[in-house]
Amino acid sequence: AINHTTAVVHDGFDVSRVRDELEGGGITLASLVPTMLARLRDAGLRRTPGLRAIALGGGPIPAGLLEWAADTGIPVVSVYGMTETCSQVVAGSPGRVLRGAELRIAHDGEILMRGEMVARNEVAADGWLRTGDSGRLDPDGLLHVEGRLKDLIVTGGENVAPLEVEHVLMAHPAVADAGVAGLPDPEWGEVVTAFVVLREPVAADELLAWSRERLEGFKAPKTVHVVDSLPRNSGGKLRRDRL
Repeated sequence: AINHTTAVVHDGFDVSRVRDELEGGGITLASLVPTMLARLRDAGLRRTPGLRAIALGGGPIPAGLLEWAADTGIPVVSVYGMTETCSQVVAGSPGRVLRGAELRIAHDGEILMRGEMVARNEVAADGWLRTGDSGRLDPDGLLHVEGRLKDLIVTGGENVAPLEVEHVLMAHPAVADAGVAGLPDPEWGEVVTAFVVLREPVAADELLAWSRERLEGFKAPKTVHVVDSLPRNSGGKLRRDRL
């Protein structure tokens, strides 16, 4: 039990079992990644009596998924955190740091964290945890997470965060899922390449035009590949190295 509550732990993600638990009224808080919530939506989740919030993180959240949750009355809070910080340390997207945690942005854009919730053996000599994620703080002190530093695409000397491109692609009504990676190119070093799962037919040229209208030119994908599914780990996180 945590904070005088009962923890319900499953040995894997069984969408029917989780849906039944949420609809049964006994769950007040749940922690999910976007892929899990999308599967619950597709499995017919419609009512969650007793649920105070779903903490949703671990990957890009399609705007359509949040709209569905709002229309259905399912409370969702976007969160940011990791195993080394005992899960969530930022709530909202963009988000505010939770009480007890400290955050700053390093000169290279990396998000640094410290606080009582950070695993002691993971911090550097200066007391800060290097998260490996890139981000920025806006004038209101809200954190904008831009993705993993190691996933950064360098094309023609410009840096592109795949997460930003994925958000744009998943805002298209025909796109159910999207993954973006930099593929080697002799002229540009890397080229922005998109892989999409469709919920309805759409031409690749339309998705390219959609992206160019919403992104700076160097950030827009040069090619789009339609695939049946994206490689993800057991927790639903995208395996970008397998695209």
